[in-house]
Amino acid sequence: MTVKHLSVEYNKVNERGTFSPGDIISGRVIVVTSKETKVQCFLVRAKGKAEVTWYEQEGQTTVFHSNKKKYFYFEHIILQDKNKGDGSEIISHGRNVYPFTFKIPNIDMPSSYEGKWGKITYSLRAQLTQSIWLVHKTKIEFPFLTKSEFPFASKSEMIIIGLKEQQCATRISFYGSGKVTMNVTSEKMGVKQGEAIGVSVEVLNDSVRTVTPKFYLCEKQTFVAQSKRTVHTNDILFGSGDSVPAETSRTITKVLSIPPQTPPTFFNCCMMKLEYRLKVTLDVPLARDPEIKLPLIILLGSPKAHQQKPKRSIWFRKLP
Repeated sequence: MTVKHLSVEYNKVNERGTFSPGDIISGRVIVVTSKETKVQCFLVRAKGKAEVTWYEQEGQTTVFHSNKKKYFYFEHIILQDKNKGDGSEIISHGRNVYPFTFKIPNIDMPSSYEGKWGKITYSLRAQLTQSIWLVHKTKIEFPFLTKSEFPFASKSEMIIIGLKEQQCATRISFYGSGKVTMNVTSEKMGVKQGEAIGVSVEVLNDSVRTVTPKFYLCEKQTFVAQSKRTVHTNDILFGSGDSVPAETSRTITKVLSIPPQTPPTFFNCCMMKLEYRLKVTLDVPLARDPEIKLPLIILLGSPKAHQQKPKRSIWFRKLP
């Protein structure tokens, strides 16, 4: 084989190394050959797409669900023989570099994402065809970020209004002759990647059991194909608070840090969406654990979000 190496490289346009709608992506295709090589066609493509795939068992039948959406597709022909098949184009011996440039459409597109049964990818692909039996291919994905500051705004304008507002909820559970009341307050509904959020739990334990609050980040991935819908959920444990003995009350405040690599909330893809909840449960021995879920929007953080120091003091209004 005369083609020893084929690769695609691109130039970064910012410190994140990401691209957004309207950006120019430029780079080069590198080919290394052991001697002069005849080619039929040599091209590079840029593509953005979303795809979902999953299986369901319906009785004795396995049903396959899938869907795809193409956001853009561009093709640049580097070399192609004039007679489309006689191999008249030549690549010189050694290392050869071919530049390319594409402009990403300035339209609303979701950020790169990979979930349980679907993914959103943006890629560059090069293909070198020597003959119908000898085709060389290579591919590289590049990270893409939506321009929308709120990629969930179309879901509800009220979400944006409530991003900085406190969220509160109450749950009362009965155990035998006693009851446990749990009041949960989160500092706000919107938090950036890598930031911290304060959560306060007031527990009035009038039962004979010791209860312990636990804190979770609940992730919900939704996928849609051919009018069918499937959901994948995942609970990430943040940690536990101090136990509340029987016949006592206590307020526990905890600062929860959102991991910087957590994908932001989004709704701007017709085939999938990503949502979060903040869940607080009370671990009750030999009983069903009561829980409270509060809405949580994770926003895109800054490039240095992981260097931010966690907040040390959180103030809450007094719970009723």
